[in-house]
Amino acid sequence: MKNLIKSILTVMAIAFTITTSAQETKQNYDQGFRLGFGISGGLPLDDPYDFNLGADARLQYDLSKKYSLTFTTGFSNFFVSGDDNDLGYIPAKAGFKAFVLKDQLYLMGEVGAAFAVTNGYDKTSLILSPTIGYATSAIDISLRYEHFNDFPVMDGASVDTGLGLVSLRIAYGFKL
Repeated sequence: MKNLIKSILTVMAIAFTITTSAQETKQNYDQGFRLGFGISGGLPLDDPYDFNLGADARLQYDLSKKYSLTFTTGFSNFFVSGDDNDLGYIPAKAGFKAFVLKDQLYLMGEVGAAFAVTNGYDKTSLILSPTIGYATSAIDISLRYEHFNDFPVMDGASVDTGLGLVSLRIAYGFKL
């Protein structure tokens, strides 16, 4: 799992370097805010979780035509079959988005916290989230990996921490 995270972060660093060296210096770019609302579904990579569903809102500030700052929040739930409790949480993530191909394909990295809010579980976890996506002026489709440092997982018969999630997000966005 650590090798997967390192590989994803390496690819994002290379893409950022390439886009930085090829940056256009357009002086009259209209900086501004965008707002997007999305739904996501994903597969947790660890037991005892079966699947994840969520909804979010993302505020994006465009620094230039190729680079943006993001803030994402919403509500997501890890579903567990059987008698175990589901794990619902509110993510709060800040990120950096870089468009790398024709102003539509992007790479994004986010970091933040996940606040557990259901079933008596009250821990907060660090979230690390590399993303690759495709965006038009209104639609945003992305695939992301999220790692939750402090959420519980089953490691054989014992309980450990460090939950991974692969998730697909579909969103509608617009300029403010």
